[in-house]
Amino acid sequence: MNSVAVSPAQVLSQLQWRYAVKKFDPSKKIPADAWDVLEQSLILTPSSFGLQPWKFFVVNNPELRQELLANSWNQAQVVEASHLVVLAIKKDMGDAEVDRYIQDMSDKRNVPIDGLAGLNKMIKGFMANPDKGFTTDEWAIRQVYIAIGQFMTSAAMLGIDTCPMEGFNPAKYDEILGLTAQGYASVLVCPAGYRAADDKYAVMPKVRYDRSEVIGHI
Repeated sequence: MNSVAVSPAQVLSQLQWRYAVKKFDPSKKIPADAWDVLEQSLILTPSSFGLQPWKFFVVNNPELRQELLANSWNQAQVVEASHLVVLAIKKDMGDAEVDRYIQDMSDKRNVPIDGLAGLNKMIKGFMANPDKGFTTDEWAIRQVYIAIGQFMTSAAMLGIDTCPMEGFNPAKYDEILGLTAQGYASVLVCPAGYRAADDKYAVMPKVRYDRSEVIGHI
């Protein structure tokens, strides 16, 4: 499959343009075709082993969003943005999820399931005894951070604003949205839409350390 690359200048321009929006324009909505691309960016996010230990909940219900606001340090982006995404992990990933993934790989790549037995065993071994002493839930959380990065970058390329948020009450989100009953737990929230004309943060210079301090060549 051939692709048309975005120019280096375009990428840099959009990354410089993006910022964590503090005030969205509630009258501006993301077009359906652009939102479809952003959902696809989440689906296409890479993950460890390709196991996709997550689900992304798009909250459209205004009453639910208002209820979430009180559990988001009253950050108005939750209700003002065009779309609201709650990024959640699948709790307690185990053998069943690995088997499902291996079967899906077999089906989509037309590979005999027996030929994937070694991969199946290796992934299950990791899931039963994760490296570095962390749990499978902690491993899954790290994967969700990859997803929000891909989502935000894709949005910036489309001229769509975002605001990554950790400032919320995960337990209350899980209760309000019914995530616990589905076996999921919220990790991050990301409103998406278009910045308000009077959001003063849009014109503030970025505060970043010099390249020499954050990039090393070995």
